[in-house]
Amino acid sequence: MKIKAAICHIRTRHLVFAVLACLSVSCAPMAHAETAGSIEQTFANSLTALPTENVAATGSFYVPVYSSVSMSQGKVRADFSVTLSIHNASETRPLVLRRIAYFDTAGKMVESYLRGPVALKPFSTIEVFVPTTDIRGGTGANFVVDWAATGEIAEPVIEALMVGGLGSGHYAFTTQGRPVKVIGKN
Repeated sequence: MKIKAAICHIRTRHLVFAVLACLSVSCAPMAHAETAGSIEQTFANSLTALPTENVAATGSFYVPVYSSVSMSQGKVRADFSVTLSIHNASETRPLVLRRIAYFDTAGKMVESYLRGPVALKPFSTIEVFVPTTDIRGGTGANFVVDWAATGEIAEPVIEALMVGGLGSGHYAFTTQGRPVKVIGKN
């Protein structure tokens, strides 16, 4: 009799935890993609006024990302959320961001995340989030980030974090942005 009561009590506790877990997921705010203009609002504390001096340094970063990955010889697709982080590695100068653009596997621009240039405070960071449900980028998606500064500056650090799952497996991995350099020029 005591054993049956204990088993019943354990099952009830698991049921309560399962219900609470479902409620917490269903009541959690939905993740949504950043849109043009929302970076300025979401990361207002990371931004500063655009410098008035002339631009002395410019650059561009290419960041490979994966909103989807083919698995099992292409028979299964795992979808991932993507968080692009742009870090100003300078302790003294603002970093001007001129463009944050998201491209799909075919090279077509999917989204532009800035309405106009913004200046990132020294040592500050902004992020762009693409939810798991947004698979427009595909298996060969990428971001291009164009930046500028009014003088000598530490190179920005730009990276992406992908998080997703398939069945009971969960995956997370990062990619590093690479400076775009023109090669083969005479």
